[in-house]
Amino acid sequence: MPRRSIARFEQIPINDYLGRTPLDAQKRAMQAFCERARFDAVDLQTAIETFNPDALLIDINAWGALTAAEKWGGPWAAWCPYPLPVPSRDVPPFGPGLRPKSGPVGRLRDAILGPVFFGALERIVAPRINEVREQLDMPPLKGAAEMFGRPPLLLYLNAEPFEYPRSDWPSNIHMVGPCDWDPPADPPPWLDEVDQPIVLVTTSSEFQDDGRLVRCALEASDEDVYVVATLPSENATDITAPANARVFSFLPHTPIMKRAACAVTHAGMGATQKALAHGVPVCAVPFGRDQLEVARRVEVAHAGTRLAASRLRPDRLREAVREALGRAEGAKRVAAAFAAAGGPKAAADAFEALDKALRATGAQGEREVFAGRDDQDAPHRLDRQ
Repeated sequence: MPRRSIARFEQIPINDYLGRTPLDAQKRAMQAFCERARFDAVDLQTAIETFNPDALLIDINAWGALTAAEKWGGPWAAWCPYPLPVPSRDVPPFGPGLRPKSGPVGRLRDAILGPVFFGALERIVAPRINEVREQLDMPPLKGAAEMFGRPPLLLYLNAEPFEYPRSDWPSNIHMVGPCDWDPPADPPPWLDEVDQPIVLVTTSSEFQDDGRLVRCALEASDEDVYVVATLPSENATDITAPANARVFSFLPHTPIMKRAACAVTHAGMGATQKALAHGVPVCAVPFGRDQLEVARRVEVAHAGTRLAASRLRPDRLREAVREALGRAEGAKRVAAAFAAAGGPKAAADAFEALDKALRATGAQGEREVFAGRDDQDAPHRLDRQ
């Protein structure tokens, strides 16, 4: 991305941490993505004209770029590393992290709350996205949810049981599990000196004022464990670590995960999935964004525990970690499901299948190939185990 584009994006910060309620926080985040859409649409068009790509793979949160890719007409797909906010008759409305509830009571609850949460976000997102679409001479969307159905292929970096089972997944969605990556790094030398069980504590790389999670974890720790904490969006040197802890601004997590007994996360999807992919149980402490949904999935999958940020206190965190340690088997089940989903190879295979289908049918047949094939042959088929 050109430096000018990066500068423009940095001038549109996500300030959802200032929200007074979870819904207010979601609105703030959606407004930021809408503002950024004006720029990423133009930037992608410029990149297409400059480089003449063979195919495009678009971040699901680059809403303007999604429209530019759709207008381009070549083989393109999107990828989503977050809980996918696609409405379903089988799951609660996205946002507040409600526990799935079946039967008449659950359906009534979801029918009432759906317009409150998803409807409120739709009213913010749809008009702004349609402004971008109009500028690109693209037809308007009926609602924000329709945006997720536009990519011929949507690679969803998740898998059951960490995602709720649904009977009505859109046909373009292909679940491949997390595509975990760390920069190549040797284990830090001090790691061999640690003989206690390790608790890894993580916070968001996008500022949301969650540094108190690290401070609380350090206060809650005792000599029976060793705490390793990362604080990428705040100044880690401001925190004095006790003898049984280390605090970093950045540290590759994989070497630590191989030794960790538990991960305390801000319920960010990346850090939480990384822990679960290693079979490490999680104590999820959500502060906002999609984190309420991630934390609830940890709990529902029996892969760890959930502690509301509003209830964060050393004694409560200590108890939640102890309870999470008892859910290691659930974390291992999730790890096995992630591995079975295929990860990067499955994503690459599906993307290649998209390109081959387009070459075989021509641009006009692209959507029909991926939306109309028999389930047994479709590259986006969901294999439920």
